[in-house]
Amino acid sequence: MSPQRLDQLRAEQVAGFYRNSTPGTAGGMIVAPILSGLLVYEKAISFGVAAIFVLLLASSTVGRLALIRSYKKAEPPAKDWRRWANFAIVTALIGGSCWGLGGLFLMDPGRPEYQFMVLMTCAALAAGAITAFGTYLPSYYCNLFTIMAPGCVWSALQGDALHWTYAILDVIWVVVVAVLANSFSKLLIDSLELQFANLDLANDLLVQKEFAEAANVAKSRFLASASHDLRQPVHALGMFVGALRDRPLDEVSGRLVRQIQNSIGTLDSLFSAILDISRLDAGVIESGPQAFAIHPMLERICRDEIPEIDRKGIELRLVHCSLFVRTDPVLLERVLRNLVSNAVRYTDAGRVVVGCRRGARLSVQVWDSGRGIPADQQDLIFQEFYQIGNSERDRAQGLGLGLAIVRRLTRILDIPMQMQSRVARGSVFKLSIPVAAERSVAIEPSQGLPAVAQASRFILVIDDEVEIQEGMKALLTGWGHSVVTASSCAEMLEYATAFITTPSLIISDYRLRNGEDGILAIERLRSEFNSDIPAILITGDTTPDRIRDAVISDCFLMHKPVSDNRLRASIAKLTAEVPGRL
Repeated sequence: MSPQRLDQLRAEQVAGFYRNSTPGTAGGMIVAPILSGLLVYEKAISFGVAAIFVLLLASSTVGRLALIRSYKKAEPPAKDWRRWANFAIVTALIGGSCWGLGGLFLMDPGRPEYQFMVLMTCAALAAGAITAFGTYLPSYYCNLFTIMAPGCVWSALQGDALHWTYAILDVIWVVVVAVLANSFSKLLIDSLELQFANLDLANDLLVQKEFAEAANVAKSRFLASASHDLRQPVHALGMFVGALRDRPLDEVSGRLVRQIQNSIGTLDSLFSAILDISRLDAGVIESGPQAFAIHPMLERICRDEIPEIDRKGIELRLVHCSLFVRTDPVLLERVLRNLVSNAVRYTDAGRVVVGCRRGARLSVQVWDSGRGIPADQQDLIFQEFYQIGNSERDRAQGLGLGLAIVRRLTRILDIPMQMQSRVARGSVFKLSIPVAAERSVAIEPSQGLPAVAQASRFILVIDDEVEIQEGMKALLTGWGHSVVTASSCAEMLEYATAFITTPSLIISDYRLRNGEDGILAIERLRSEFNSDIPAILITGDTTPDRIRDAVISDCFLMHKPVSDNRLRASIAKLTAEVPGRL
């Protein structure tokens, strides 16, 4: 045991003395006048002797109670236990001596029955003090021997058989009580050691939890920083490819541009998955429950998996369900798409079954006859980037983020999820969803904005990366817009002195140089032109704090890399009510 822990143990023993001494001390003070009064009444002792005995014991009692009060008021640290232990020993010696030595003056040499009464009272007080003083053995032993030893010695010195019997009985009683006190103290120490061991274990678990949380924060920060740094060049590349695709190209060049576009799309999928994790961790995604029919959603999800089902030659079966559920349809569809997609991906032969079981809640179940998940990995599959049997990181098998997103979404939706799996037999995932009391129309996914012809707009672009400025300008001018680019708000304000019209749109990066951010830049430009100019805030930052800041702003948020189709649709939507200004 470490010295610090030993100090804590001793401090608890001493604290037990001060906690438990008050009742025994008060009890001894009550017994003293009763015993001495009886002896005075029986003319075994004089009133003066009895008064002196009671006064001495009262002084001892008052001193001990004052000491107990001082201890409680001081609330001493564990390292000061020795000083308070010494005080406990002193007060035990004084109190025991008052009874042991004072009891000798209560003995009437000619009245053995009253002598026995005094000795028995001392023996009872010594035994009763175990629970009060036994928490710290040195103080108890001092109390025990100072109470019992004087009477034992006095009885032995009388020399007759009766008093020798008293003395022997005293010795036996001291031994028995000392053994009991030692057992009591040992039991207390074992209990304290167990308590401290549990406390150490709890502290260790807390430290490990803090380490794990710190590691998770560091991981999220690393992923956010890495994705931001990677998004920058990919975003610029997308702008250049978008501008290039709108130009006349021969067949070979067109094919190369499409292949580059597909590669950018793959990177975008990875970044989008990381962004989903960051959004969920940031707490900016909230559930919007509504009643809807579950079957159209399941049918739509299964229909989207038909090309992969046909390619693999397996069967996908959907069991019809006519019930309505109440939850967030968009988030639930994301969960079910991940589960069904995983079931299809990891089933090489046999079939996938999607169905529902009725009950107090609707159990939506996805069964497959696939590879199964080993028992020791069934918790690991919900961690980010963990995949079974994909050490080569084959992107065709996904990114390893789907189930991590599923677990977070089910917590937001408050939908319990169960999983059962056997290797080489398959798996089943079950979602317990509230059944809706009312009925509503089926929820269909949004189809996105249609391509529209856009009027020419006057657009300001702020980005501290020259490549992105050039790529954005080439793309937007290719769409017929007039574009002014700058690397900071101050630089754009300098250009603004020559503007003859108010901009139609502001596009700004979130993170600019010298600690400037896009939200403040947009606010300054709006103030400069005294107009609530529509704005697009583009960021490659996925940290939870950044996402929360961007969500509460009044700008349209887009995450890098931004595809030219999404950018074009967003510009059309934001400027639909704004007349052309050129």
